[in-house]
Amino acid sequence: MTVESVGSIFKGTLPQIVAVLTGTLAAISDGMQYGWTAPVIPILLGPDSPVETTEYQAQWLETLLMLGSFSGLGLTIYFVDKIGRKRSLLLSSFVTLIVWIVTAVAPRIEYIFVARAFAGAAGDMAFVAAPMYIAEIADQKIRGFLSSIIYLMMLIGIILIYSIAPYVPVYAHCIIGGALVLIELIVFPFMPESPYYLLYKNKPEQARKSLQWLRPNQNIEKELEDIKAAVKRQVTERGRPQDLVMVPSNRRAILIMAILNWAQHFSSISVLFMNLHTILEAAGSIYIDSSIAAIIFSVILFIAAGSASLSIDKFGRKTLLILSSVLTGLCLLTIGVYFTFKNMEYDVKSISWIPIVSVMLYACVFKLGLGMVPIVLTAELFPTKMKAMGMTLADGMYVISSLLSLEIYQQLVDSYGIEYPFYIFSVSCFFAAIFTFLFIPETKGKTLEEIQFILKGHREKPDSTDAA
Repeated sequence: MTVESVGSIFKGTLPQIVAVLTGTLAAISDGMQYGWTAPVIPILLGPDSPVETTEYQAQWLETLLMLGSFSGLGLTIYFVDKIGRKRSLLLSSFVTLIVWIVTAVAPRIEYIFVARAFAGAAGDMAFVAAPMYIAEIADQKIRGFLSSIIYLMMLIGIILIYSIAPYVPVYAHCIIGGALVLIELIVFPFMPESPYYLLYKNKPEQARKSLQWLRPNQNIEKELEDIKAAVKRQVTERGRPQDLVMVPSNRRAILIMAILNWAQHFSSISVLFMNLHTILEAAGSIYIDSSIAAIIFSVILFIAAGSASLSIDKFGRKTLLILSSVLTGLCLLTIGVYFTFKNMEYDVKSISWIPIVSVMLYACVFKLGLGMVPIVLTAELFPTKMKAMGMTLADGMYVISSLLSLEIYQQLVDSYGIEYPFYIFSVSCFFAAIFTFLFIPETKGKTLEEIQFILKGHREKPDSTDAA
């Protein structure tokens, strides 16, 4: 991609980029929460712990984040439609700010338990509201890039917590996390609400002003009329929970998101985030310290995600997803084969670098597609009236898949051997590639309305009489 072509793609989109960056600052904080247990639990269990913590209590810290996400599903559905995408993001940031304050000054571990649960609920709301907001304000030529920014922010948060938490008091990284959401609370209120949401709430003048702010020096009349027509048509469609299954286009969207969210975690990303140290130690790798390897792993993930965000609107979602799934599967298969030979008592000392290289290559290829495309698609596939329910349900599937992948990994390792979960994860990746090729439509360069017609089985958008 040349500098000129990049410039033409981003021309006139600065207000959109500013709105997205200020609206996703809290995702850095959410990333810090997601990776928090890996570096902080050793501190809490150590002699200089700020609060007395047992091994059993430490195990609950990760689970409570996921349970909090579940508890927030109903509230997320309610708030993103009731108060809007923008205010939902601000509410999430406010709750996260309180979470960091409580964590910093907690006198007992029970306070941190409650904070972790609320962190999960707030993160759930943010990771539903932000993709909705971004998809509805973005120019279609950069929608994929803007939608991927929230994951870039999250990865920055993981890098921060991995790099800072082991070396500073607990309250210090809490100050950093709190400062990030405080900045969003100060700046993001000046950004416009989604024009889709404003029209959905029958506020045409506010929607016009929002679109004018987002598209400076452009004639917005045609786009505004297109959005009005799309919202008008989609509002007339039923919006009951059962319509996610009863309406064929919604059913196709939820199936795609269920498989992709399942594939994300059954490509072992949560397993690696939470067990990378022990996996490398089990491999007998002597070339690099596991804590340094974790930082390098997260940095490579970030660089790969950045590359994917710039490529997703040029090469398309489908191509990147297929390529990433196949290459990720090969990396996991290599790790599985290595452990098979090691457990058969072959001398693998001379090739103990293979797991490290495979894990780092995994970080590259996973984020190029499989770790990035689903967050873009989840905001594109559901119609306006079903978006809150559809995206929240998809987020719930994401959490369930994470818990299942971690449980299956632990059970197989304990009962059979560490190589077996990697074989299963590898097969899962290859299945995701086949599913993508056969069932997932390409959404690159399509408006949200055009995507709905594709899901309904139309090759192109029908005229108004056909749509009726």
